[in-house]
Amino acid sequence: MPTNFTVVPVDDVKEGSNGGAPEEESKPISLRKIFQDKKGVDNVQEPHSEGEDDQKESSPFINGEQDKEYSYEGKNMALFEEEMDSTPMVASLLNKLAKYTNLTQGVREHEEAEDGVRRVAVTVPQMGTFIGVYLPCMQNIIGVILFLRLTWIVGTAGILGSLAIVSMCCICTLLTAISMSAIATNGVVPAGGSYYMISRSLGPEFGGAVGLCFYLGTTFAGSLYILGTIEILLTYIVPTATVFKDNGDAAKLNNMRLYGTCCLVLMALVVFVGVKYVNKLALVFLSCVVLSIMATYAGVIKTLIEPPEFNVCLLGNRSLKNEMFDTCTKREEDQTVFTNLRDLFCNSKYPNATCDEYYSLNNLTEIRAIPGLLSGVIRDNLWDNYGLADTMIEKKDLPSISPLVSSTDKDEHYVLRDITTYFTLLVGIYFPSVTGIMAGSNRSGDLRDAQRSIPIGTILAILTTSFIYISFVVLFGACIEGVVLRDKFGDSVKKNPVIGILAWPSPWVIVIGSFFSCCGAGLQSLTGAPRLLQAIARDGIIPFLQVFGHGKANGEPTWALLLTVGICEIGILIASLDNVAPILSMFFLMCYLFVNLACAVQTLLRTPNWRPRFKFYHWTLSFLGMSLCLSLMFVSSWYYALVAIMIAGCIYKYIEYRGAVKEWGDGIRGLSLNAARYALIRLEESPLHTKNWRPQLLVLCKLDSDLAVKHPRLLSFTTQLKAGKGLTIVCSVLEGTFMTCKKDAKTGEENLKAAMSAERTKGFSHVVVASNLRDGFSILIQSAGLGGMKHNAVLMAWPAGWKQARGSLARRNFIETVRETTAAQQALLVAKNIDHFPNNQERLKEGTIDVWWIVHDGGLLMLLPFLLTQHKVWRKCNMRIFTVAQMDDNSIQMKKDLQMFLYHLRLDAVVEVVEMHDSDISAFTYEKTLVMEQRSQMLKQMQLSRTEREREIQSITDVSRGSIKRRKWSGVDASPHNTQSIPEDEAQLIHDRNTASHSATNEKAAGSPPDRVHMTWTKDKLLNERNKQREGMAVKDMFNMRPEWENLNQSNVRRMHTAVKLNEVVVKKSRNSQLVLLNMPGPPKSKKGDENYMEFLEVLMEGLDRVLLVRGGGREVVTIYS
Repeated sequence: MPTNFTVVPVDDVKEGSNGGAPEEESKPISLRKIFQDKKGVDNVQEPHSEGEDDQKESSPFINGEQDKEYSYEGKNMALFEEEMDSTPMVASLLNKLAKYTNLTQGVREHEEAEDGVRRVAVTVPQMGTFIGVYLPCMQNIIGVILFLRLTWIVGTAGILGSLAIVSMCCICTLLTAISMSAIATNGVVPAGGSYYMISRSLGPEFGGAVGLCFYLGTTFAGSLYILGTIEILLTYIVPTATVFKDNGDAAKLNNMRLYGTCCLVLMALVVFVGVKYVNKLALVFLSCVVLSIMATYAGVIKTLIEPPEFNVCLLGNRSLKNEMFDTCTKREEDQTVFTNLRDLFCNSKYPNATCDEYYSLNNLTEIRAIPGLLSGVIRDNLWDNYGLADTMIEKKDLPSISPLVSSTDKDEHYVLRDITTYFTLLVGIYFPSVTGIMAGSNRSGDLRDAQRSIPIGTILAILTTSFIYISFVVLFGACIEGVVLRDKFGDSVKKNPVIGILAWPSPWVIVIGSFFSCCGAGLQSLTGAPRLLQAIARDGIIPFLQVFGHGKANGEPTWALLLTVGICEIGILIASLDNVAPILSMFFLMCYLFVNLACAVQTLLRTPNWRPRFKFYHWTLSFLGMSLCLSLMFVSSWYYALVAIMIAGCIYKYIEYRGAVKEWGDGIRGLSLNAARYALIRLEESPLHTKNWRPQLLVLCKLDSDLAVKHPRLLSFTTQLKAGKGLTIVCSVLEGTFMTCKKDAKTGEENLKAAMSAERTKGFSHVVVASNLRDGFSILIQSAGLGGMKHNAVLMAWPAGWKQARGSLARRNFIETVRETTAAQQALLVAKNIDHFPNNQERLKEGTIDVWWIVHDGGLLMLLPFLLTQHKVWRKCNMRIFTVAQMDDNSIQMKKDLQMFLYHLRLDAVVEVVEMHDSDISAFTYEKTLVMEQRSQMLKQMQLSRTEREREIQSITDVSRGSIKRRKWSGVDASPHNTQSIPEDEAQLIHDRNTASHSATNEKAAGSPPDRVHMTWTKDKLLNERNKQREGMAVKDMFNMRPEWENLNQSNVRRMHTAVKLNEVVVKKSRNSQLVLLNMPGPPKSKKGDENYMEFLEVLMEGLDRVLLVRGGGREVVTIYS
């Protein structure tokens, strides 16, 4: 309903006022104008979709969607009027909370349009604790096991063993109920019950896995109740209705399968027609359960007055089936006529007939089936009486003479054990009788005060049923004869249920009551299981279950019902209640285990949102319940427990890899945060050891104009280098201010995440907005990471366009990044031609990874190829290590030492020592140096626009590249000649002071006597030099420069010589390698040589395709010790 009440503003009127205020100011202001409810009805659930679900889960309040249009005309709240769109008034919020109602799907009928948008809720009176929680839990807990198996469990395990079984199971459910009450009172529990509680407390992975297990448990519970119904029908009501008439076990199982399938189809049709019919019959089914229990207690009291007239016939000490005879004697009273009993063991009615030897040797004894409460039979029933399958049920204190030759011809007349019995088997069979404690929490939407009713009603129901079970165990053992208790199907008491012969006034009270109880429980299971599956499917966490989220127009889960019927048929085909019960126990125990785990995790984490109304819980009780559940799983059936755990594990991993990403504020996320905090604190307590060192990468990515990743292969290389291990932070920098670029930053970060997902890069992404790129990179290098999880290496791409970059920003940013990583003691990895690197789908069939180890960098150069070869892209590549020997080095010994070093490092690599002797500086080196210094001088002397400057730089570069040929000089005898190099400035290209200083320097250089340089010329070199001079004459005349080689900075000449010679050797050895790793020389300590540093690196990498420049972080990263 739209909000339509009004608020009358109270205006302060001064006493002296004559009331001349405008009349309009005293009019009531309608809140309809302030908060218009577009949706119409707040308390109606919308169809689940991924976007809407995320919005609901992220909202701090129920129905927290914000109204879209606001207008406010009053003056009382004018201070907050600009924030009304995001923070509504408290009155509006409280009004929505007051009108909130939670419709449990299927529990309460409601109309729904075909498109699933509009729903008109049918108003139903809210229920209290007794009707809404206590009675439904009682009805679900007390069921088929009580009426069909409890007497047999008491007779087999004894009173003490049965008490142990009942106590363990009841304590387990009680502890689970305490945990469930804490979770259920920590907010509203919508449809889904335990699934909702677990998923919102432990996350979608655990929630989906346990939710499906709970669904399977509920479905197999339907199978169990249907099998119980058919067993009562064919054993006690109409035994002659069997289709397969053989007396063997196969015929019995086939009859169970046939009638069970028919019953399942009939119940499914009832559920399909409408759940309201099931709800209307619920009271009838509950009445049957209550009457049966009262009849049993009445029968126990009657035994004090007069025991029932049911007797058991024993031959020797063996119990006989008495459905074929009436008198437990061999002859009638006149001793002349044989009884019908003799005909069972003899081949004729005549006196000379041949009889069974055991029949001839032993006497018949008739004893009371129910001696009574004061008979003292409780002493005989205290202890267990387990046995093997197909063995006879015997009364140990009666005499028995065994024949010399045992015969099995007449065994069908004795009461036999149908299965081998032992304690753990009985635990698995009994546990389904204590399930059903979730019935109250599933009805939370129908309760007047769910946070009060669920704990009280559930715990009272468990205490009541526990008292009933424990009292029945003691009373059965005190009233009923042991051989009768061990008679599972009542063969020794005229095919009556054993609990029925104890009941008063007739066994038919138990037969009819248990029959309708099982029918009702089966219908409840077939009603609840499809809705549980529908709730899971509508959450969208398991993609292949999406189809089961749809149903009929009124919300009935048709497809989920069909799947439930199919799974339920599997349990019916098993056709044995004793075999289905342990399966049911596994799934319920796993569900209860995770309910306890959810409560324990939330309690220990102490999250601010953990504020349950129910206060009588503690994490130790939850852990005790969880341990008890796990123990009962393996006690009942260890192989069923393993299968259940494997099913839950597979579902967990499937949701983790393929399921939708949900953020429900679950405890597992909180647990992860606490674990991360603890680990980070521990990491900072002690420095990292060399054995634990691995590259923790800060990847500096560049975004293009569309905010997309410019070099995605950089992320591919990161994945190949890291293989998902260690820390990876992928960052980028946007220029501007955060207030103007925050949307671009968010978009860029999303694009980074998408690229990382496409390249399978596991790590974190972050986009920083800074005034310029240099400051952004500096911020990231200094502050990325947290605590002990900080990066120790920076990975970036080589700025390929640094020569054409506007204002040489790329060059300066790169050099500053190198300096800052060195100052921060972090390693630096620079990849050249990163777009040529292989992607994650490529497989390099052969090739080498060449390491050129020039200077020692802590072993990083040798560690990186090893890490790369662990990835499938580089796995088939071999590692080669080259090192350089000088004139005074022993290259043979160096090779041996290096091989031994690699052996101790456990690295497989081919070692080669390259000898680089002192050689003359070539003309090529001088001309490379000349071009480099020409560019620097030209940029300092010319006041050109940026476009013109780039054109002139490109023209000189093109001319130089066409004229340079590699030749060696025959002799050099030059002393160093220093020329001062003045760095550029971004804001102002040329100062007058800089120009004057540079001119003075040139004049001084011209005035001093030049150092003589002896050069050897060839004919080709002379012709090339003349062509170069002729082509470059216009430029030289334009700038009036003197580029004589004699005036070159000899320090630059030596550096260029090293770069040229080393490049020649590297190209010769590693031209065809898949990847070349080189030591990266550091930039000059003073900024005067920055403009030449990039030239040296460019010459060093010339002619190579994939190059990774590596600069160590100043610490050892490999060790020979274990």
